[in-house]
Amino acid sequence: MFHERKYRPAFGAGKLLAGTTPRWTVSIGVMTSPNRTAKTIVITGASGGLGAAAARQLHRTRPQDNLVIIGRNPEKTRAVAEEVGGQYFLADFESLGQVRRLAGELSELEHIHALGNNAGGIFDGPSTTADGFERTWQVNVVAPFLLTSLLREKLRADSANVVQTASLANFLMSNFDPNDPNTVEHFSPERAYGNAKLGDILLTRYFDAHGLNAVSFHPGVLATDFSKSSTGMMSRIYSGFLGKTFGKPADGGDSLAYYLTGAEGIHFESGECYNDKRKPGLQRPIAKKLSVARRVFDDLGRRLNVEW
Repeated sequence: MFHERKYRPAFGAGKLLAGTTPRWTVSIGVMTSPNRTAKTIVITGASGGLGAAAARQLHRTRPQDNLVIIGRNPEKTRAVAEEVGGQYFLADFESLGQVRRLAGELSELEHIHALGNNAGGIFDGPSTTADGFERTWQVNVVAPFLLTSLLREKLRADSANVVQTASLANFLMSNFDPNDPNTVEHFSPERAYGNAKLGDILLTRYFDAHGLNAVSFHPGVLATDFSKSSTGMMSRIYSGFLGKTFGKPADGGDSLAYYLTGAEGIHFESGECYNDKRKPGLQRPIAKKLSVARRVFDDLGRRLNVEW
């Protein structure tokens, strides 16, 4: 066993975010199991919380894997990548231009065996991004749809698992209208978030219908920072006394790692959504309708010029 640590610029280098430092790859030599094939695993929203917990879990149990950490905060993202011996790229999902750049950088990877569409959050609003989408819908749904669409041929070539971090909020908080997936009408942070998480379940069914191994899951009620960008009810709950009783990010990170490395047909059924016990999860009836998924994402694909 050796632990020589080397730092070198990560490949796929494009324009950096203004004011940031170059990305680096951190390579740590370790003894790996001869019975495990090394995989390249990309995780978005991995500079903290659930995504970082999944990366740490994978590093502990599958040290041979190449972990690719995606985040928007340069220091936090770099720190997680160094910790898990991976590489990292920066992108803010409130900008679809940055998502397109990220897809170009990731396309230079030799393989992508798993993609964790984990970035997301709950936000005040309604707030429209420069790309013309409500912020909650763009960060949670539009950006991962665009990223996956731009990488779809590479993902298909590797029979990759594409994992969406959904939420029980799809059942408890949503009132989804296919005519207004942005939730501009009758907006509340909770409804917009619930609709976005229902959108992630529909997105999973859409990817499955187009030949990808896709799965979504509810990670559990966890004490993470995802609600800090909102002043609504969920933010008050998470920052209050009740939030101190919630589960640890590592609990949900274990499930994300499970689906990223699992075998379709054995560990999960493609197109399905699971709860934090890895059983079929609660969903609104509309979340199970492939016809609705096709309507929403065929339209979105035309708008983004990434038709499937």
